Amino acid sequence: MSLDKLKLSKPLVTAMTDAGFLTAKEIQAKTMSRILGGQDVIAVGPEGAGKTTTYVLATLMKLKYAFEEAPRALILVPDAEHVDHVLEQFKLLNRNSTFRILGIDSRGVVETQMNEITDGCDIIVAVPDRARALYLKLALNTNKIQLFIVDNAELIVKKGLQLPVVELANSAYKSQHLVFTEVLHEKLNHMISPFMKDSAATIEVDEISEQQAEVYQQMLYQVPNFRTKLNLLTLLLDDKEVFDKVLVFVNTRLTAQTVYKNFNNKTESEVSIYRPLFFDDFGFDNIDDFKEDPEARVLIVANENLGDLDIHGIPFILHLELPEQKEILIQRIIKHGDDDVVSITFSTDIELIEVKKIEQAIGQRMEIMELPEDLKIVDVAPKPKKKKVEDDEDTERGAAFHEKKASNLKNYNYSAGTKAKMTYKKKKGLS
Repeated sequence: MSLDKLKLSKPLVTAMTDAGFLTAKEIQAKTMSRILGGQDVIAVGPEGAGKTTTYVLATLMKLKYAFEEAPRALILVPDAEHVDHVLEQFKLLNRNSTFRILGIDSRGVVETQMNEITDGCDIIVAVPDRARALYLKLALNTNKIQLFIVDNAELIVKKGLQLPVVELANSAYKSQHLVFTEVLHEKLNHMISPFMKDSAATIEVDEISEQQAEVYQQMLYQVPNFRTKLNLLTLLLDDKEVFDKVLVFVNTRLTAQTVYKNFNNKTESEVSIYRPLFFDDFGFDNIDDFKEDPEARVLIVANENLGDLDIHGIPFILHLELPEQKEILIQRIIKHGDDDVVSITFSTDIELIEVKKIEQAIGQRMEIMELPEDLKIVDVAPKPKKKKVEDDEDTERGAAFHEKKASNLKNYNYSAGTKAKMTYKKKKGLS
């Protein structure tokens, strides 16, 4: 799409062209008119979709003139690296330094930053906790904020910075709110719901790269926490007929030991650890020994200092945790020869960021699987004490009971193991 369609000022179009941006990104085309029209917007798109450029352009268009006493745009980002990136984008498009833009993060001295703000600035790019500290010291005046922007919101949630974001947003109650994120999930919604207007538009750009390599069948289970992951893992692997030879990948050797101990009813050699941390845990130092042992069914492998591992010939690859480097997982799921393999990934809301990056890299979406009805969902949040109520139907059902959403209602049900078995049989040509 042409840049003219964004209805930018001529200086901004010139700045974009000079910077090498000759066409508008999809996310810019879908959000710019709404932002310039004053609507609250939640923009969801992958890395590289043009989210930062979108709100930089919108900020420069919305503010129109510079040199006010108090800042009129506050942009919150997760860390100092992102502060630098956003400042570079402003430098690229803020021709002739029309606006005074200030970066605030933990690398600066608080007193110096207080003086810089009070000297006057138009736009502040800051990490949430430092911005909140300056607000509490009365250095950051939010009364004239017109644009309150949260970028990389999913990383802000991952870092646990929700509280300062909400407090600052509520202080800038007259402003327009813009949220940019790679993924949208329950924890993120919980952060932004106190300040986003009911009329806010959610715009999602689902760009995905062309498939770079052929990969195995991909399945994804989304669960709330690690304890529920363990419950799901044991529930799936109870089906010994389907899951007859399985690799379970975790990130550390301590986690591998935790997962191993979670299999309470295992036989002596059924579940094992690759190069176990403790001598009394059953394990293998050579993966070929695991492959050849007919009694060995599940091998738990830690990514920690792992190196190369020949996993060919094993039909099920389970990632209980996502490795820090997506390339590690991608290398395991690239198809080799005629191997018939099912790859299953377990993800919490926080880990969905990494899932999206993997999907972008392989050019393929993971198939989201429905959680088994008999899965025990662990609630890690403390529960308020409740008075005992007799003859109450909800009490008899138990605290773990939840009404099914309408979108999940259906007239059939396959267990997770059956789904995996059906997929595996189909790939083997047995059905």
